[in-house]
Amino acid sequence: MFCYQCEQTAGGKGCSGRMGVCGKTSDTAELQDQLTGALIGLAKAVEGNEYKANDATAALVVEGLFATLTNVNFDNADIRKLIDRAEKEKQRLIPGCFSCEASCGKNDDYDMANLWNAPEDVRSLRSLILFGIRGMAAYAYHAVVLGYRDAAIHNFLYKALYAVGMDDWGMEELLPIVLEVGEVNLTCMALLDRANTETFGHPQPTEVTLTVEKRPFIVISGHDLYDLKLLLEQTEGKGINVYTHGEMLPAHAYPELKKYSHLKGNFGTAWQNQQKEFSKLPAPVLFTTNCLMPPKEDYADRVFTTEMVGYPGMRHIGEEKDFSPVIENALKLGGYASDQEFTGINGGHQVMTGFAANTVLSVADMVVDAVKKGDIRHFFLVGGCDGSRPGRNYYTEFVKQTPPDTVVLTLACGKYRFNDLDLGTIGGLPRLMDVGQCNDAYSAIRIALALADAFGCDVNELPLSMVLSWYEQKAVCILLTLLHLGIKNIRLGPVLPAFLSQNVLNYLVEQFGIAPISTPEEDLKDILG
Repeated sequence: MFCYQCEQTAGGKGCSGRMGVCGKTSDTAELQDQLTGALIGLAKAVEGNEYKANDATAALVVEGLFATLTNVNFDNADIRKLIDRAEKEKQRLIPGCFSCEASCGKNDDYDMANLWNAPEDVRSLRSLILFGIRGMAAYAYHAVVLGYRDAAIHNFLYKALYAVGMDDWGMEELLPIVLEVGEVNLTCMALLDRANTETFGHPQPTEVTLTVEKRPFIVISGHDLYDLKLLLEQTEGKGINVYTHGEMLPAHAYPELKKYSHLKGNFGTAWQNQQKEFSKLPAPVLFTTNCLMPPKEDYADRVFTTEMVGYPGMRHIGEEKDFSPVIENALKLGGYASDQEFTGINGGHQVMTGFAANTVLSVADMVVDAVKKGDIRHFFLVGGCDGSRPGRNYYTEFVKQTPPDTVVLTLACGKYRFNDLDLGTIGGLPRLMDVGQCNDAYSAIRIALALADAFGCDVNELPLSMVLSWYEQKAVCILLTLLHLGIKNIRLGPVLPAFLSQNVLNYLVEQFGIAPISTPEEDLKDILG
């Protein structure tokens, strides 16, 4: 196997051998490569046959890309089914090519070894495209679940896959597509934002308890708000509480979800702590999207998956979305015998969420006035993915050391490093504001652009600094979107991606000022002067 798509890749270079750091085995990695090659072959078949491609074609590409994200699907049988679907769809698009004896390559799948063994700079750019569209596919998938789709997004996925499979393309052809990933991902995130807010309402500031009450309960993890809504509907009136985990935390802020009284609070901290926190948990856990780690034996019998998530031996809830097995398991286990008071990693007993664009922009005048008066000196966006690398305590210390006249916006699971801290208030607003999931990065972008408009300046002239952490492919496409918008001087950590060649990294430094994090003290001094 070879895989270097996530931040924790072995040795900072790439996972090889029998198993990756994420727990993915070599045969699963090879099947994911085979699936990617089949999707590239499908994209080649779409070229010139766009009129034959339909919603089913697009759905297959989105699902296939999503299944290859880190910590999504470890089930070889699921991946084989996707490969088979890709082959059948390709035959539907170009039936004549499968009876033709000419060797034009039109019906061939792509051999991913060609990518991993390509010249370093070309491999780096093609990897950026591939990993970026894997993240974009996850956002597109969530939007489609709610009935929102955009043909332009799906057409670009074909284009990008085609580019990844072009072995004779160099930096001149690939670099524009890298930046186009960011442009199209902005459209995709805007679509998902509209899907979520039109379906569930605009998020509202909400305090979320970390205490788990005495009674049967279910923990739901991942990102899919619609799965949570269905679970809340099916558990209503059955004496079962529901607790969010990981990236599902911001669900508490949506009016159409928070109206359910048995949506009680949040369990646990960041996703990478699940193997410890789920041990001996007297409740089932439902995974709706990525962030699944290989379950340990002492809780594996209580793990359920749905949507694109899969793991061998785990019980999967299919398209019928009947959560009865999860509900029965919760009632059987019974929950804790008494209320359990848990805390965040800094000892806090509750967290706040719901400071999405509409909330922050509703008080934009107050924020602008506070800046003009000197009450607010600087804004920090400190967010992104969390992970187990020791250097990630940088983000906790950075937020702790931000001066009292600054505001910290955060999003995604990286916030679990510090979201239970009480930083006080400034100008009537909390100094620490959770914008939402990584899926909600569009909200943070809207806030930044609106502030720039209010001050009549470029976004890079704002008193705003972005200090981001990355782990997997959704972080890649978000970074590319920020670059597409021309946002500069982003600090990125805990380490830079292994798939960036030195020349590509130099280009990003020269054009956008991207820099690795150093220490909280040095970075704060450099930012604030």
